[in-house]
Amino acid sequence: MPEKGVVHFELQERSLDNGLRVIVQEDDTAPVVSVHIMYHVGSKHERRGRTGFAHLFEHLMFQGSEHVPNEAHFRLIQDAGGTLNGSTWFDRTNYFETLPSNEIELGLWLESDRLGWFESAITQEKLDNQRDVVKNERRQSYENRPYGLAVETILRMAYPEGHPYHHPTIGYMEDLDAASLDDVREFFRTFYTPDNAVLVLAGALEAERGYELADRYFGEIPRGPGAPQATAPTVPLGSEVRETIYDNVQFPRVYIFHHSPAFGQPGFEAADVLCSVLSDGKSSRLYRKLVYEDRIAQDVSAQVWPTEDCGLSFIVATARPGIEAKTLESAILEMLDDVRGGTITQREAEGGVNRATRELVNAFDGVGSRSDAIATSATFLGRPEYVNELFPRVQAVTSEAMVQVANEWLVPERRATLYILPESSGEAGK
Repeated sequence: MPEKGVVHFELQERSLDNGLRVIVQEDDTAPVVSVHIMYHVGSKHERRGRTGFAHLFEHLMFQGSEHVPNEAHFRLIQDAGGTLNGSTWFDRTNYFETLPSNEIELGLWLESDRLGWFESAITQEKLDNQRDVVKNERRQSYENRPYGLAVETILRMAYPEGHPYHHPTIGYMEDLDAASLDDVREFFRTFYTPDNAVLVLAGALEAERGYELADRYFGEIPRGPGAPQATAPTVPLGSEVRETIYDNVQFPRVYIFHHSPAFGQPGFEAADVLCSVLSDGKSSRLYRKLVYEDRIAQDVSAQVWPTEDCGLSFIVATARPGIEAKTLESAILEMLDDVRGGTITQREAEGGVNRATRELVNAFDGVGSRSDAIATSATFLGRPEYVNELFPRVQAVTSEAMVQVANEWLVPERRATLYILPESSGEAGK
C-alpha cells in the first residue's frame, strides 16, 4: 500500500497475442474514460531525405480508414460528447480520445480501424492534401513567424549531421515534396503495428472489461515485421557552439541551451526543478534579476525537454528595447555561475519542488494527461509504473542535487548559444 499522502495509481497490464500492450488504470471518480494509443515512432526514426513522415502521418491518420469516411473521426467523437487529438514528438506519436465511459467502444473501434484497416484508405489525393496542410503549417510556424527558425537552428547546432535529433519533427520542405505514396505506405507497414504500440485505458471501467474490449477490437490485427528502433546517442563533450540569425523581429532574443538528462535518467527531475527555480514565477531567480531588478529582459523562461534519449534544457530571454543580446547572455551566465557555486538556498529548493509537485498534480488530475504520462513511461522506459515514482523523485530533489546537475550539465562543454537579432541590428553574436 502507498504511504498516506503519496499519489499512487494502480496499473494493470496485459499484452495481446499480437504484441499490443494494454494498460488499464481504473478511476471511477467521473464517468469518463481516456483511450490513448502511443506508437514508438517519431521524427528520430525517419531516414535522411524523408523527414517529416511521423508528423505527416499524424495528419493522415485523421483522414479516414477503410470503414470510417474521410474526416469522420472528429465528427463521431465530438457528437458523442468527447474530445480528441494527436501529437508527434522526436520519439513517439500518439492519438487520444476522452469520452463518456459508455462510449469507450467508439474510441476503440476508431483507433483499431485506423491501425488495422488504414493502408488501403491512403490515396494520392489525401497525401497531396495533407502534405500541403503540413507545408502551410511549417510556413506559419517556422518561416513566417518571428523567431520561428529558432528550434530548427537549435537542433542543427546541438546535434551533428546524421544524429536522429538533428532535424525538426515537422521535417523539411524538400523532403515533404519528395514523399511518395509508396514511401508513406512503407512507413505505415513498418511502424504502425500492434507490437510497436501501447494502449492505455484510464477512467471509469474495470480492467477485465478493458482487456476484453481491447482484444475484441485489436486482437485480429496481425503483429508487424518488427519496427526498427533508433537510439539518439549522447553528444560527446566539446567546445561551445554559437550562431546568430538576423530576422524580421523587433527585439533581440537569446537562447542558451545545454545537453541534459533525458526523461527517466538520473538528474532529470533535478534539472526540471532547477528550471523552476530559475524562471517559474516572478520571484524566480532569472525573472527577478533580469525582468524586475536589472530591467534588461521582457521575459525569460527555462525548461527541460522530456526526450527518450539525449535531452536538452533551454533558457530563453527576450531583450527590452535598447538592450543588446550579449547583455542578456552575460546576466544569464552569471546566474548559472552562481548556481554551480552552490548558492541555491533550502527555501528556493523547497519552492521549486512544491511548484513541480503542483504541476504533476494538475497533470495527473485528468484521465487524458494521466494516460499520456503512463503511455510515455511504458514507451520510453518499458515501465508504466514509473508514473508512480515521479512524485517521490521530484520531492527528493535537494539544493545539492540541483547544484550537482548544474555542474555536470550546465557547462560550456555542453552549451550552444543562439542570438536572433533584428535585421537592422549591427550586433554580432560573438
